[in-house]
Amino acid sequence: MDNTIVKISHLWHRYGTAWAIQDIDFEINEFGVLGLLGSNGAGKSTTMNIMCGVLNQVKGNVTIGGFDMRENSIEAKKLIGFLPQNAPLYLDLTVNEYLTQCAHLRLIPRKEVEKAVDRAMAKCGVAHFRNRLISNLSGGYKQRVGIAQAIIHEPKLVVLDEPTNGLDPNQILEVRKLIKEIGEEKAVIFSSHILSEVQATCEQVKMIENGLMVFEDSMDAFNNYIEPDSLLMRMENPPLPEVLEVIPNITGVEVLSAKQFRVRFSPSTFVSEQLIEASVSAGWRLQELTLEKSSLDQIFAQLSNKTPNKK
Repeated sequence: MDNTIVKISHLWHRYGTAWAIQDIDFEINEFGVLGLLGSNGAGKSTTMNIMCGVLNQVKGNVTIGGFDMRENSIEAKKLIGFLPQNAPLYLDLTVNEYLTQCAHLRLIPRKEVEKAVDRAMAKCGVAHFRNRLISNLSGGYKQRVGIAQAIIHEPKLVVLDEPTNGLDPNQILEVRKLIKEIGEEKAVIFSSHILSEVQATCEQVKMIENGLMVFEDSMDAFNNYIEPDSLLMRMENPPLPEVLEVIPNITGVEVLSAKQFRVRFSPSTFVSEQLIEASVSAGWRLQELTLEKSSLDQIFAQLSNKTPNKK
């Protein structure tokens, strides 16, 4: 059984003479949260706008639930819920009035509108504010109302463009939790240029940089993209750094404190066993040996430089 919700094939778009995205290909399945990562101006919003039918691509195809976005755009759009970077809220309406209007715009049958509004408000945790003006809500609750309008018609695909932008830390945690809950039932695309947001929310990640797809895999694979080359080593009776430096495959030793060292080693080598054996034989009393993983910023920087020019 094919659970593919989104299929994007050889997608190209340009503004003037400059290509915004080039030869983008990917598929999205039925459930889960996929992170669309990239720096500002990388091509994320262009990709999502084309996917949601806001823009017409120069080349390539977008299929949503089996419907071609160009040939059957109305049927394709019925399957999509979209929250752009600036939430499309009417601030002078109450939450209930706004979501009722959204339900009508989404062609929900009149007799089912009230139920759909109640369901969306309950899911997004805004039911207790149903009679409050949207202008009087906090930033976090405004974003929740924006997400509620995106899911009110029970779409198969929910597209969220920078949904935590401008929120305080507590609001970000609440919105993350909500996105994960939605991802248990639907396919969700979470776009962000903030690495930690994608890491905390998404299971799969695709990275666009300079209009090109430079990475697509699981979040774990992204976190381990750069091969580790250093260890943190803590000892009760540490030796002089020079003693560690003569061990094969060790390329450098940095003293972090009286008892802690950062040990650098050649990639694709295994020095842990050598260090443990040396500690036991020399009485260093090893207390900690931790492999250092590359930071997200390092991975992002390396992938950002992996963008060959295409014509």
